[in-house]
Amino acid sequence: MRGQSFNDGWRFRRIAAKGEQDAPFEEVTLPHDAMIGETRSPQAVSGRNSGWFEGRDYEYVKTWTPPEELGGKFLLLEFEGVYHLAQVWVDGTLVAERPYGYTNLYVDLAGLVEPGRPCELRVVARNSDQPNSRWYSGAGIYRPVTLWVGEPVHLRPNGIAVRTLSLDGGSARVEVSLEASGHGLATVELLPEGSQMPVAAGSVELGEDGTGAMTLEVPQPRTWSPDHPDLYRCRVDLAAGGNIADRGETLFGIRTLAWGDDGLLLNGDRIVLRGACIHHDNGVLGARAFADAEWRKVLLMREQGYNAVRSAHNPCSKALLNACDHLGVLVMDEYVDHWYIHKTLHDYVEYFDAWWRRDLADMVEKDRNHPSVVIYSIGNEVAETAQERGVLLTRQMVEHLHSLDPTRPVTCGVNIFFNLLSSLGLGQYSDEKARREAEQAARQGATPHRAVGSEFYNRLAGLLGAGVMKLGAALPACDRVTRDAFAQMDVAGYNYGIDRYKHDLRAYPHRLILGSETFCSDAQRFSDLAKKEPRLIGDFVWAGMDYLGETGVGAWEYADYAPREGGFGWLTAGSGRVDLTGKPLGEALYTRVALAGEAGPYLAVCPVNHTGEPHTPSAWKMSNAIASWSWDGCEGRVANVEVYARAHAVVLLLNGREVGRRLLRGSCLARMSCRYEPGSLEAVALGADGRELGRCVLRSADGPTELRAEVEYAGVPGGFVRRDVWREGEPVVETHVGAEAPDVSHEGAVVGAGRLAFVRVRYTGANGETRPLARGVLRASVEGGDLLGFGCASPFNEGSFVTGETQTYFGEALAVVRPAAGSRCVRLSVTDGTLSATATLTVA
Repeated sequence: MRGQSFNDGWRFRRIAAKGEQDAPFEEVTLPHDAMIGETRSPQAVSGRNSGWFEGRDYEYVKTWTPPEELGGKFLLLEFEGVYHLAQVWVDGTLVAERPYGYTNLYVDLAGLVEPGRPCELRVVARNSDQPNSRWYSGAGIYRPVTLWVGEPVHLRPNGIAVRTLSLDGGSARVEVSLEASGHGLATVELLPEGSQMPVAAGSVELGEDGTGAMTLEVPQPRTWSPDHPDLYRCRVDLAAGGNIADRGETLFGIRTLAWGDDGLLLNGDRIVLRGACIHHDNGVLGARAFADAEWRKVLLMREQGYNAVRSAHNPCSKALLNACDHLGVLVMDEYVDHWYIHKTLHDYVEYFDAWWRRDLADMVEKDRNHPSVVIYSIGNEVAETAQERGVLLTRQMVEHLHSLDPTRPVTCGVNIFFNLLSSLGLGQYSDEKARREAEQAARQGATPHRAVGSEFYNRLAGLLGAGVMKLGAALPACDRVTRDAFAQMDVAGYNYGIDRYKHDLRAYPHRLILGSETFCSDAQRFSDLAKKEPRLIGDFVWAGMDYLGETGVGAWEYADYAPREGGFGWLTAGSGRVDLTGKPLGEALYTRVALAGEAGPYLAVCPVNHTGEPHTPSAWKMSNAIASWSWDGCEGRVANVEVYARAHAVVLLLNGREVGRRLLRGSCLARMSCRYEPGSLEAVALGADGRELGRCVLRSADGPTELRAEVEYAGVPGGFVRRDVWREGEPVVETHVGAEAPDVSHEGAVVGAGRLAFVRVRYTGANGETRPLARGVLRASVEGGDLLGFGCASPFNEGSFVTGETQTYFGEALAVVRPAAGSRCVRLSVTDGTLSATATLTVA
């Protein structure tokens, strides 16, 4: 079948609550996040979970007249993600439902539509049942919709499955399994992506049930790996009655995966997962899963040294998997945040028992051809794993996944200390607690929020610190409440359990351990342990990129940006090594050295204007340093400096004179202090023989303050263009294989029609260096396109991303624009009332 975008021509409105009038419809283009434009209020029932957004129900309507050429065709609509409790109606008839908000929903249109006759498609998405998530979920049709068109005898959706059976003697054996709607002869060709020359071909007769399989030999294959993410296409022609009945194709990679006492083996070689956890939202865009936003997020993770991402805590989008395939980033795709024990009052627990088998099957169908997907996770911090019923369920889910896909291991992220606390009755959610909350709310005229489940653990970690939580996970009793569940898994997933690694590797000589969720400060410790122990297969830091909701859990903030320590006004978790706008922080530079093994040196400075002042508590932050030496008005104040390097020693130079020197004794992090003065701050890495290994310099902004708007990332035909604006890099073009890159050598920026451009807005000096202490309220407007989001990275933010107005955070903000249909040029204008900046993009 061939897919067509079905994202245009929709109308949207909020469904009237009791006592309200129906809202008027407004035109929208999918993907669309209905929640990001809602009111934020101290009375929002979801509270800090969602970032204080109010929850509503929504309706999407599209009037569609199927073209005459679709007569006699098989038509199928795929909704990749609708949050949540989705219902689809055709001409007033309910035709499909799906309760989970993070998986695909298919609608067979046979008998429901006719070519030439208008029909009404109606989608209802619920989100008024608050609270239903521990993080910002978004709402509505937030992922793309595709119309699949096929012949009466057709390949079924996801009906082409490809896996590598073996790599041996310079060739690969590849199995292709097919599923069609009926009997036919399938001709299969395997081609390198971007090539029209098959490297292997064959045919197979499909049985009466429409299924069949064949094995093809690929000579001298280009194997897929993070260093060489080479892809192939599997192209299938299905013939029935002597004629071509249908055509389909899928991308795949030739690679093998094995796991055991030698660790995780990719193409026969051990690989260590140096990973980052990411949520599904895309910052100022909300939950909208634009392909360019997903690609940019993966690219940002790869640039910080991560070779893997964990889709926390729900299945990721197809666009994200496509990006990981092409960029060489490994994936742990995760199913759900809870099983049969609630974490919030209206979460997925009510539907879990009836749907988990179908949900996992759909996740596997989505993932199985993607070489980047190397491990499945059945859950996150599910305290059920400490119970007999939960251990049985663990076995059932693992066996179900093995039956669907035996080529990938299965894990589950278990919070070891939380399992113990939960078994003691601490932090457990229950219907009785929910009843008491409701009664208390009725008495107080508001809805208090009780910390339960993972949120209970998060708050405890914030109060007691990372060290106490890791020490708690090392208690002997924690083994008792985890060992039975771990025995059911291929890989034991440890959330914050690094203090158990050595003991458990000895106690369980065949157990594979994955740091499924970890503190950033443990990156080097993990890296050193993994070098010695192959059964320690990976580490996923919480979190790679900051995200909406779960507010303040990972933030270090001062009163100038966060006037209240908790409560309304907080918007993001503050937990990212990369902030909400995609800017790498000092912790990301540390990770590149500690986890990815880069030599460095890199250099970052804690905000000099707050040296010695208290900040909000968090276990997930090891530092609030950023790569800046522009601290206007702080002359003479103490500056706390961090240098990240793999070296014998580092030297700190201020305006050419030495102000600090440290030996790196088994560490890649050196902390030093000096008095701030404008100019240059330089770190020099030295070997044991005193030889210089490398240096890094930060320069102060000089001259009058300017406002700049620079295109950092833009989707273009065949790929994307990116500029590293915070390190003054030259434009870089990355394209799919076989695609022709656009000309970006001329003055100005380029964006593809219908693609996105991410524009960073900064207060700078005349030399282009950012002024982090310059602040202002910015207003943005766009000619020739749409402003999809405009905001800053501040974890405390009472504003909105959809109004065209934002404050700056450490001197910066981010705008996302998209060309209007038919536009040849897009112009973004930004002003604070005094200073102004523009960014002009040519539409390619």
